[in-house]
Amino acid sequence: MKGKRLFFVLMPLFCCITALGIAQSNVAQPQAQNGVIDLRKQNFDENLTLNGQWLFYWQQLISPADKAPHQGIVVDFPFKWDSYYLNGKRLPSFGYATYKLTVLLPRAPRPLRMAMPEVYSAYRLFVNGTQVAANGTISTTPAGFEPHWNYNSIDVPDNADTLKIVLQIANFAHSKGGISKPLYIGKKYLIDLTRNRDSAFDLLLTGCLFMGGLFFLGLYLFGNRDKAILLFSIFSIVYSYRLIGTDNYVLHTLLPATSWYITTRIEYLSLFISIGLFGLYTRYLYPLCINRSVLYTVSFICFVFGLASVCLPPVYYTQLINPFLVITVFCMLYVPYVYWRAFKNKRPGSVYALASAVALMVIFSISLLHYWAVIEQLKALSTLVYMCFFFLQSLVLSHRVSFVLTQSKQAAEEGLRAKSDFLSTMSHEIRTPLNSVIGMSHLLLKTNPRPDQVEHLDVMLFSANNLLAIVNDILDYNKIEAGKITFEHTEMDLASIARNIINGLKGPAEDKGIELRLNITGGLGNKVMGDPTRTFQVITNLVHNAIKFTSQGYVELGMLVTAQTDKTITINIQVKDTGMGISREKQKVIFERFTQADSSTSRGFGGTGLGLAICKRILELQQSALNLVSEVGKGSTFYFIQTFDKSIKTTEQQTIENNAPTQDDEPLNGISILLVEDNPMNVLVAQKFLQRWGATIDVAVNGLEALDKVDPTRHNLILMDLQMPVMDGYQSATEMRARGITIPIVALTANLPAEVEERTKQVGINDIVVKPFLPDELFRKVLHHVR
Repeated sequence: MKGKRLFFVLMPLFCCITALGIAQSNVAQPQAQNGVIDLRKQNFDENLTLNGQWLFYWQQLISPADKAPHQGIVVDFPFKWDSYYLNGKRLPSFGYATYKLTVLLPRAPRPLRMAMPEVYSAYRLFVNGTQVAANGTISTTPAGFEPHWNYNSIDVPDNADTLKIVLQIANFAHSKGGISKPLYIGKKYLIDLTRNRDSAFDLLLTGCLFMGGLFFLGLYLFGNRDKAILLFSIFSIVYSYRLIGTDNYVLHTLLPATSWYITTRIEYLSLFISIGLFGLYTRYLYPLCINRSVLYTVSFICFVFGLASVCLPPVYYTQLINPFLVITVFCMLYVPYVYWRAFKNKRPGSVYALASAVALMVIFSISLLHYWAVIEQLKALSTLVYMCFFFLQSLVLSHRVSFVLTQSKQAAEEGLRAKSDFLSTMSHEIRTPLNSVIGMSHLLLKTNPRPDQVEHLDVMLFSANNLLAIVNDILDYNKIEAGKITFEHTEMDLASIARNIINGLKGPAEDKGIELRLNITGGLGNKVMGDPTRTFQVITNLVHNAIKFTSQGYVELGMLVTAQTDKTITINIQVKDTGMGISREKQKVIFERFTQADSSTSRGFGGTGLGLAICKRILELQQSALNLVSEVGKGSTFYFIQTFDKSIKTTEQQTIENNAPTQDDEPLNGISILLVEDNPMNVLVAQKFLQRWGATIDVAVNGLEALDKVDPTRHNLILMDLQMPVMDGYQSATEMRARGITIPIVALTANLPAEVEERTKQVGINDIVVKPFLPDELFRKVLHHVR
């Protein structure tokens, strides 16, 4: 909507500006009559053109000192002789001639100056018998002729009341002979101001266009290689020459020794090629809105003309300008039509393109009318409209880049969602059979197996737990990358966590003959506020890594209080080992994902290489950092320093326990549980454990069957799988709560708690047990809810 308003504001604005400029350019000025122009009554508050009737002498180079009578005719100046018929014959472009004018000035002394523009080839200018300016070398034959283009300004003699102007022009190179621009006379500072202002406009616009072209070229090279951007950048660079190397020929003033033949070729080449480039740019900008046959025809003609300007003599390729104007007018009408179609079809950035098309029509209109000598140059207006055109085209490309980036972002987000969904699905599918493997291993270990069977079961349980740890690592890293990880802020006892970790990892350490130490200094008198699960995960990972890479000696977990206040406590938690150590060049690499210190360690020690990367990111998200001090052959120390809020409870304050029963006492005797699970192996595992603890079990294989079987007068607890056929656990729980059933429901799920926590609360599920569950965890959760 904003874009549409911009277009409908800019279109009439451009038209009004153009009309105003044309009206101002047509202000009447004094005209020469029969070779004389009377300026005696002029105050020269503005620059005046020396236009009107001059005397013209064909094939005569008349010297001001030559007093002999000459046959001349009256022509309307500025005058190109190649389009004039003399004695019934059209004059050729090659030849030479003299122009004469007498200028009558007021007697009052004024510092006046004349501005002499370039002619098509070469000239000499005389004022009151003195040569005051020249360009190139004039001659009556091609042999001694040398063309050149440059601007000149001439001071009018002080106190002169009459100027006898003699202008000699020769041409043996260009297809046009004579002069097409007027001479100006005015106050010295006004002539200089006009020239400097026009040059400043040209330089400003050239610089903006050239640098814009380089910017878009860089955007193409380092971006998504959009051909529309490349073509616009080349078009901008090529067209920038048109602004500094034509019309006012500022480049010729800056580099006056430049060859006329080179600059003329570049002038025409830049014109022909730029139109073709802009056509190709439009084709890649809106390919579905343009007729390719028309486009390729126009582009082919443009490039053929460009080739001609490189290969042919100037007299031939300079004749192509008139037929090329037909192509220009066609493009001036066709490009807005293409942009209009793009606008109707709601293409990206089309409203800016349509507004730029209006600016393009204004630019071409001014250029053509000026070329046909209908209006003056209108430099300020042209510069303004040029800047509007290129600014709007830049908006088109910026919108295009933004559109592509938005699409890429959406695709990346979709890919991330697909990856997360895939990992979540795979996690569920892997955890479900793992639940049976781990559960049955625990059951078999409790049935007094033979010593050799115990060894086999321990290996199986160890392998299953390793597989579960790998799955958890991958999911954790995926959540961290997706920014979905959250942290709790609850009470935790760091000393108790450390002791549990040491006790839990004693087995692997003893198997390798490693001493596992715990070193806690004084000062941990209070519990702290934090995320016990993530803290446990980080420390466990560091200790487990140390055990894995240590073959002899010890691994020590230390906790040292470095600072504390009434409200906070800062603790240095470190894991020290006497293992293989890590070289200095590898110490940064090991914190990258899927990386270990040496490629051989992946085979020697196994693992995904995600553990340290996960620990590092978890700590960074809690404003801490994982550090390493290591020496090859002597061991390593991983440590992090973290500040926690203190809890009001001390570690010595214990919650009152009601002599919680153990699993062997059949504490669930008399408890009836409805188990809702579709996997027979998971049913078997859960059923065996619950029955060992004394519970009575009813089984439903889906949520709909659970609604039929649930009995609030008999069942004390519902264990509910979430993903089941016919009716899932969410729908079943929702329906139970709608029926007024208030029995506690505990979800049994292979999903991570963070993935299902919010939805389970919404449907009235009281708690979650993650598969594969440990018997102790299931026991605690069931006991808590039935008590």
